[in-house]
Amino acid sequence: MKPDTFLRGVDLFQSLSLSDSEQLAASLKHRSLKKGEALFRKGDEGTSLYIVKSGSVKIVLPSALGDEVAPAILSKGDFFGEMALLDGMPRSADVIALEPSELLALNQKDFLAFLKGNEAAIQSILAYLSMRLRKTDDLLENAHFLNISTRFARRLVELYEKYGYQKGAGMPVQIDLHLTQRDLASIVGATRESINKELKTLREKGLVNSEGNILQILDLERLKRRAHL
Repeated sequence: MKPDTFLRGVDLFQSLSLSDSEQLAASLKHRSLKKGEALFRKGDEGTSLYIVKSGSVKIVLPSALGDEVAPAILSKGDFFGEMALLDGMPRSADVIALEPSELLALNQKDFLAFLKGNEAAIQSILAYLSMRLRKTDDLLENAHFLNISTRFARRLVELYEKYGYQKGAGMPVQIDLHLTQRDLASIVGATRESINKELKTLREKGLVNSEGNILQILDLERLKRRAHL
């Protein structure tokens, strides 16, 4: 797919005319990441906004003790990195590839020029930032008031809704992000050992199955009940 065609499928750039999208696409830089490779780290200087063209990445908030929380997983069409471009501050999180991924980078000068006079794009960014803030609020609320079993079930339902697919009719829904138990622990805000225990419980109850790092959702309705949704 041509970069300008891809851009018009991204929420942030849907208001662009054909000529504007072609012009903006010409300024994009391609970046490839291997699985597990860091695009940038918390504290790095922010010079570009990134758009996920293929693959997936996780936003990671690391601690000094080596623990981490991953408040978001981003895939095709999602964008990130705009905060450092808007406020001039260093990166607020790490970004790590969950699988081989292709990104498009828009540098600060071109990004700010694009925003100038583009009300629809500004509204899109504000809506995106608001959504992320709400997700962070939800993450904090869940960490304080919900037990690990409920939090894990909720994140599995979210992953199902965004990434789940069936290989064929009658087949179980798969979440093919190749998430390790450490990845799952980071998006729940728990330890790998506790997630291992939860997965064992869910398998025994017939709610999920796993083949390698591919999760299968076998009973969504019961999983939602466990998540109190």
